[in-house]
Amino acid sequence: MLELYDMIQDAASAIRSRWNGAPTVGLILGTGLGKFGEEIHKEAVIPYNQIPHFPESTVITHTGQLLCGRLAGQTVVAMEGRFHFYEGYTLKQITFPVRVMKALGCRFLVVSNACGGMNPQFAKGDLMLIEDHINLMGDNPLIGKNDDRLGPRFPDMSEPYDRKLLALARQVALEERILCHTGVYVAVPGPNLETRAEYRFLRGIGADVVGMSTVPEVIVAVHCGLRTLGLSVITDMCLPDALEPASVPDIIATANAAEPKLRAIVKGVLSRLDSV
Repeated sequence: MLELYDMIQDAASAIRSRWNGAPTVGLILGTGLGKFGEEIHKEAVIPYNQIPHFPESTVITHTGQLLCGRLAGQTVVAMEGRFHFYEGYTLKQITFPVRVMKALGCRFLVVSNACGGMNPQFAKGDLMLIEDHINLMGDNPLIGKNDDRLGPRFPDMSEPYDRKLLALARQVALEERILCHTGVYVAVPGPNLETRAEYRFLRGIGADVVGMSTVPEVIVAVHCGLRTLGLSVITDMCLPDALEPASVPDIIATANAAEPKLRAIVKGVLSRLDSV
């Protein structure tokens, strides 16, 4: 059986055989945010099933291909569709593309998601910059034998989301007149949404929003030394005393409607990466 390091090299080599770019930024496009890929000047589009050891996305709105090209003055690789724990993949499989991005030369990771808002000061359609997270997935992608070529045994998590990137994103949002909150994201395994009691618990432990992704990828990004910016689109409100049944089509529509705001912030940050 191939070791993880060798699998990463296999995947990176396959991508390099199709594209000779030298990316500095990796992007993970979450639920309803796939149209963001239209902004990328694409030099190669590689379906996941043509990249060795890549899982395949099974979730609606997650196209399942790697976009390679240019965006806002940066060379980027973008995942048009991500993987989730509830699809049956291990966290090592889910985070494998992040390691491949690092192997390709990326220094930054920008990760986005759709989430449920639990902070009553937030509203459906708002954006939130992730300043910290809580892992309640019951697993960790770093469990098992550590390969020092990939990162340290005990990575420090005091600053998983880069403070300079956060400050830059806040500045861009201010200039673009985009309401953008800052808060804590809690990751749960899914796929069911939470009960009223669970929302009360999650809010009580300090979370502002809840979702089923992002945290595994960020843990691995920290492990391999990628500077990370995380953004959430609040697609439904999860207030226990005013809880209504969630509608997946409505969640996707809300994410699509908020996408131009997300795009403006990400492009603004990318265009000024040299300043951080």
